[in-house]
Amino acid sequence: MSVLKFTNDHEYLRIEGDVAVVGISDYAQAQLGDIVFIDLPVVGKKVAKGKELAVIESVKAASEVYSPVSGEIIEVNAELGEKPALVNDDPLASGWLVKLRVENPAETETLMDETAYADFVKAL
Repeated sequence: MSVLKFTNDHEYLRIEGDVAVVGISDYAQAQLGDIVFIDLPVVGKKVAKGKELAVIESVKAASEVYSPVSGEIIEVNAELGEKPALVNDDPLASGWLVKLRVENPAETETLMDETAYADFVKAL
């Protein structure tokens, strides 16, 4: 069973065992508009919670994506190189950005669940 968590910066984290799939929320992709390029990290890179993970460029702006947890990048969504709009089309599934091995599972406890995130977005 996978668990979906969100950050205040609109990244999501889907826990699948000891691996976390990271991307941006549907709200975030809608705010960005048409995504034209994504700068992803390299496999093997260590990332810290709250630090820059990737950069997404849209027709409106460039926006940093921050890592929801600390860990090591074990896979990047290579399909986004050719089709960055997958993030617009299906951000929570085929539009994922990276998979990382979670270093400290306790860091996920500070993230919002789907209900809390929906309430957070409504208040914006």
